[in-house]
Amino acid sequence: LLYQVEKEGTGDAPKDSDTVVVNYKGTLIDGTEFDNSYTRGEPLSFRLDGVIPGWTEGLKHVKKGGKIKLVIPPNLAYGKNGVPGIPANSTLVFDVELLDIK
Repeated sequence: LLYQVEKEGTGDAPKDSDTVVVNYKGTLIDGTEFDNSYTRGEPLSFRLDGVIPGWTEGLKHVKKGGKIKLVIPPNLAYGKNGVPGIPANSTLVFDVELLDIK
């Protein structure tokens, strides 16, 4: 997992059992966008331990209000199976803004 903290945020970092609220953009390594909560106009809320391992690990490096870029290798994403819109063995790039921790 590669990451770059663009803004640290304040307070505590999220734990595995926390529910986080984020805005994000997801692209393939070639820049092809496959998901974007900004264009949907609605942030995503999820339990940190209920998503791909790259998110679970990566979001622990920022706090509420923080921003981070994650470069997630296939073994910490969707691996050899892929999902619709994401081919097998894809490295994923996410720009994530951590809006809230519940």
